[in-house]
Amino acid sequence: MTASDVVVRVSGLTKTYGNHQVLRGIDLELHRGEVIVIFGRSGSGKSTLLRCVNFLEDPTAGTVEIAGLKLSGGFRTRRKRQQIRKVRLHAGMVFQQFHLFPHLTALDNVMAGPLALGKGERTLLAAPVDGSEDIRGRNDRASVERRARELLDRVGLSDKADQHPIRLSGGQQQRVAIARALAMQPEVMLFDEPTSALDPELIGEVLAVMKRLATEMHMPMLVVTHEMGFAREVANRMAFFHEGVILDLGTPEEMFGGATHPETQRFLDAVL
Repeated sequence: MTASDVVVRVSGLTKTYGNHQVLRGIDLELHRGEVIVIFGRSGSGKSTLLRCVNFLEDPTAGTVEIAGLKLSGGFRTRRKRQQIRKVRLHAGMVFQQFHLFPHLTALDNVMAGPLALGKGERTLLAAPVDGSEDIRGRNDRASVERRARELLDRVGLSDKADQHPIRLSGGQQQRVAIARALAMQPEVMLFDEPTSALDPELIGEVLAVMKRLATEMHMPMLVVTHEMGFAREVANRMAFFHEGVILDLGTPEEMFGGATHPETQRFLDAVL
């Protein structure tokens, strides 16, 4: 791996709420085509890290760099707000809850982002990582719809394009949310416990889509999850969070074969 392969670089990231320090100097790099699974106990700082990477939360200190755009923690100035908007154009995010627009069909949910994107911002965007047609910010509705239908087909929902979210299962809604994030043709995908709100029988269909993103599209992904089977099969590296720090970082083989830190091993013994 070289410096040019880095898609996300987190350096010295801290996040404090009052007297409580949630993140304590996180350093992490995600490379092109790499999947990093972030795991650990509830409250260890996993989701906070993702929210800081996408600046849904402002880091207290440290820096985040995505696709060459570097932002520091601290207060938001007008210029920083503009930079955050640029960063978010490069990072797709999928949440625990699906956050679909209930009044829009699955197809319209996927089309919403590209149609809403202002023309002035398109110059800030890199070419799509999968080599597909760039439809972001286009007024040509037919091109946007064609791409949206392709994405719904990719997540196995071509027959649900005209359905509203209320008529879809949780797993189907989450797959629409993934397609919606992909419609913005991001350079990295951030998943914040994407299966935690699903019934057990629906988890597999979402993980299968995520696996295809990694193996077929080679999409760089930061994934917060407790799904250790997915981590074992798909992750290139795993980061164990404990009390706001990365306590262990290594390949799945290293983690499951005998983690170096006793705290990591205790967690894995409990969940496996």
